[in-house]
Amino acid sequence: MIRTTTPLALALMLALPAYAQNAPAPAPAPALTAAERNAIVNAELPADQAALKSHVMFLAADALKGREAGSPEFEIAAQYVVSQFYAAGLKPAGDEGGYLQKVPLVSAKLDGPGTMTVTRKGGAPVALEFGKDFVSSANPETPSYAVTAPVVFVGYGIVGQGRDDYRGVDVKGRIVAYFGGAPESFPGEVAAHFSNPAAKAEIAAKHGAIATITLESPHTVKARPFSFYANAAARPRFTWGNPDGTGHIAAPGTPSAGTVSLVGAEKLFAGARQKWADIAKAAAAPDAVFKAEALPVTVSVAAKTALTPVKSYNVAGMLPGSDPALSKEVVVLSAHLDHIGVGRPDKTGDTINNGALDDAVGIASLIEEAKRFKTAGTKPRRSILFLAVTAEEKGLVGSDYFANNPTVPLSSIVADVNLDMPIITYKFQDIMVYGAGHSTLGPIVERAGKAIGVPLSDDPLPGENIFVRSDHYNFVRKGVPSVFLWPGAGGPGRAAYDDFMKNHYHQPSDEIGQLPAIDWESGVRFVDVNYRIAREIADGEQRPVWNKGDFFGLTYNGPGAK
Repeated sequence: MIRTTTPLALALMLALPAYAQNAPAPAPAPALTAAERNAIVNAELPADQAALKSHVMFLAADALKGREAGSPEFEIAAQYVVSQFYAAGLKPAGDEGGYLQKVPLVSAKLDGPGTMTVTRKGGAPVALEFGKDFVSSANPETPSYAVTAPVVFVGYGIVGQGRDDYRGVDVKGRIVAYFGGAPESFPGEVAAHFSNPAAKAEIAAKHGAIATITLESPHTVKARPFSFYANAAARPRFTWGNPDGTGHIAAPGTPSAGTVSLVGAEKLFAGARQKWADIAKAAAAPDAVFKAEALPVTVSVAAKTALTPVKSYNVAGMLPGSDPALSKEVVVLSAHLDHIGVGRPDKTGDTINNGALDDAVGIASLIEEAKRFKTAGTKPRRSILFLAVTAEEKGLVGSDYFANNPTVPLSSIVADVNLDMPIITYKFQDIMVYGAGHSTLGPIVERAGKAIGVPLSDDPLPGENIFVRSDHYNFVRKGVPSVFLWPGAGGPGRAAYDDFMKNHYHQPSDEIGQLPAIDWESGVRFVDVNYRIAREIADGEQRPVWNKGDFFGLTYNGPGAK
């Protein structure tokens, strides 16, 4: 799963209820000898569990060095998935009659500090200090970027849910400045959507803005201090490449000009009708409402970006449907193949982030689902596309590329069911389903859970914006009903989740020999649930549709919403 835009451990502590924060921390696991680790890895299992585990043993092995998108080891992982899709009887559904879809990644990294100056009407330019007052954003669209324009403050930059932060102002040809995040009164998944920088940029572009500035918020400064943005600016930003070699952004022509700190905002708002101190005070409230205002300043921004092409692949295999009419419709089952590669050494000196649960288990589940369809004896009525995507960890890039460059007609895709980081270190008693309440997929998932004796449960951490942090979200943005499943938080689930996120997420210990023992029986049960979901979608008389009046269905013109 893509890393949250907050420092994760702190964000989790802020979000946990009191009972979870007061629970005693699990004792650290003692170091294992090589023999002990081999005994765990090679323990005998029933055939169905061993089959699932075998994929994870390969994909999360040290030899694959964490499967970073663009690395030679990722290509080995992709070829492994190709071989498994072939063995499961799937037809090639990539480029040029093969299983691979080429994904032209672009790495965009700031080439030195950018500049930002603020000029009041009739005044001298005031240069903001890089790293203190502001940080620039790398611009994948061009290696050299400069813009000078008036600035308009638009609150959270949101239009929707009865709110219009652009009301009363004209932002055409101007830079808009807004706070990140969304009001706490918004429903969790809607808030997650509006907190996504891409959604904010698209709204700005629709109103004619030529760039955006994100303001540091007093409401989130403890969990997301300005130093976080400054550190993030030093790292490459990834996207997929346009034919001319430039990088794609969600709102072409309306890039991010950077992030301005609380200190820098005082200079940006100098002379405004609304004093920055008053705006900052209001922003500390969870449901602040702001009045849009054209600021009496012009801002000049310039930055250089080093653009580097990176080659990677999605893997796509098709199980053709049996129904003459319905086989033209496609159900997508997705999981991400990449992880974060090699990083800093942990306390044992290990530098390889193996990504066993994140997301080798998801890919293994995808493969085992394909094998179940092969041995079921009855083909699905609709076609099913099994999709292993790249660069999820770099910003959901592989799935975004597929959604914008699908190897099947986009109009034929009726649903996406996504698997990402199923935490199967316990016997799950329920299932968390992101997106279930938005479409007719919800009852289908509920029936699948009921068939194995587990109910659906609510998201225990709505503030983590998980709904927009995995690959199904890119299908949602194309109007396709989509869900994303996790083993639930009931019983031992919450403790297992907390332990993984604190001690193993994006760390070298996310591997078979170091994690708390993976419960492969639970893994098989999770495959079973997902198989049942896919089977019912594929065989149903009606395609999935959005619930009438649903926010996402209406926003992205999906079937059934109007």
